[in-house]
Amino acid sequence: MFGLSHTRLLRYAGLFTWAMVGVPLVYSQYVPAYGSEDFALDAERGLILGLFVCYFGFGACYWWLTRGLGYARPTWTDRVLLLALTVAALAVSYFNASGLGSILLMVAAGVIPWLLPPASGVLLLLVSQLAVLPIYYGMFHMPLFEALMQSLLYGGFSLFIYVTSLVARQQAQAREEQRRLNAELRATRALLAESARVNERTRISRELHDLLGHHLTALSLNLEVAGHMTEGRAQEHVRQAHTLAKLLLTDVREAVSQLRDASGGIDLAAALRPLADHVPALDIDLQVESPLAVDDPERAHVILRCTQEIITNAVRHAGARHLWIRIWREAEAIVLDARDDGRGADGLVPGNGLRGMHERVRQCGGTLEIQTRQGDGFRLRLSIPAATLARPVTEGALP
Repeated sequence: MFGLSHTRLLRYAGLFTWAMVGVPLVYSQYVPAYGSEDFALDAERGLILGLFVCYFGFGACYWWLTRGLGYARPTWTDRVLLLALTVAALAVSYFNASGLGSILLMVAAGVIPWLLPPASGVLLLLVSQLAVLPIYYGMFHMPLFEALMQSLLYGGFSLFIYVTSLVARQQAQAREEQRRLNAELRATRALLAESARVNERTRISRELHDLLGHHLTALSLNLEVAGHMTEGRAQEHVRQAHTLAKLLLTDVREAVSQLRDASGGIDLAAALRPLADHVPALDIDLQVESPLAVDDPERAHVILRCTQEIITNAVRHAGARHLWIRIWREAEAIVLDARDDGRGADGLVPGNGLRGMHERVRQCGGTLEIQTRQGDGFRLRLSIPAATLARPVTEGALP
């Protein structure tokens, strides 16, 4: 709708509702005061100042919390701001002696599923709505039962908004997971296509060398023997045939060499590019040395999986906005250097992803180094030998 994502629509709808709540606030505070000589009382001015400080504080907190809704992992700062958002909404009701704070709490209910787990979110929702009960009971002089019903009514509306936002969050997570799987599938398909191309050229060149080369060599030897056993014009024709057989054998060897040289290995850039395309809330600068080809599909597969894990960690755990990945050939090794501008950490506790990277790199005889510091992001450098020395790659198959 109008090119906006559902998270942006949720943000703008909340900001619009917040702005509309300001209309009755201004009306209730200023319109009745026209012509009144007592409007300048310090106490009344203090209440009005507190009211609008809380009102605009609510808007500021909501604007900040929804800036990257669904993309960045919530932090403790975000949760503190959510608590401040709730307190500001309650304060609006107490300063204004109205139920407008309950409407602001309904706006806040749309943010809670993105920042808190379901159990904590529902608890905060119910406690905040029940906190408005004293206003209805004390300031509006409602009977306790009616005041409770009024609070629960607004609580029901807030719960409806909460559930709607929770469903939107789950759908956003499902779409992101689908996007990630599609990117991995495209990258794996590109790697498989490159591997199949290299293996097919190698197979054809080997068949030409083993079959035609063998038969032409045998033909040349037989013609050479026949040249010694014949005389006259027949011997001349045998020698011509022998010469043609040697020329044909030379042509076959050149064709085999050209096929092997033309295969060029697996193009890493073509295989890795799908992983870096259209990653939400993360700007990826992927630089791959050109040309950069890997002869071993297993090593190309390791680099692919490590790059995938680096991108996943930057989005889910580091909270980064930018990620720089550079891959190049250095001597007889393929080197990958990655860094982000995320939160970082003073102590690194490897999870399953990092342990898997260590295992993959170690199996290929490579090295992996990780550096991180609180507030300085993560930096990772891995080096893998460009060619396998232990065993040949299984033809036509990825590891």
